[in-house]
Amino acid sequence: QVPLVESGGGLVQPGGSLTLSCAASGSSLDYYNVGWFRQAPGKDREGVSCLTSSDNSTYYADSVKGRFTISRNSAENIVYLRMTGLRFDDTATYYCAADPPVFPARTMCTRTLGRRNHWGQGTQVTVSS
Repeated sequence: QVPLVESGGGLVQPGGSLTLSCAASGSSLDYYNVGWFRQAPGKDREGVSCLTSSDNSTYYADSVKGRFTISRNSAENIVYLRMTGLRFDDTATYYCAADPPVFPARTMCTRTLGRRNHWGQGTQVTVSS
């Protein structure tokens, strides 16, 4: 597994924006599919957005489509999640994960949670007025 560190969370008002970072050390994220997942209190973890390494194809959960953007910065070895138009129900701890480029982005985000046993510390996003 690639060691990943999430950062960039914080407290933001509804309608605000945040950019989360998923940084790796020791391995280039260019060779991995990378995904952002989140878990809100009392809810199951869910896939938010995933990005493939082969062609940078993306998947977004319906709840974030049009508001969130996933992107890769190869020089910095970071995958970002730009979040705009934040809503109360975006409040959650956000985690990133990196996989060998086997599955499409949609599959990574929607069908691989059950096989994931290890997560980083995540970064907390709180949307509150």
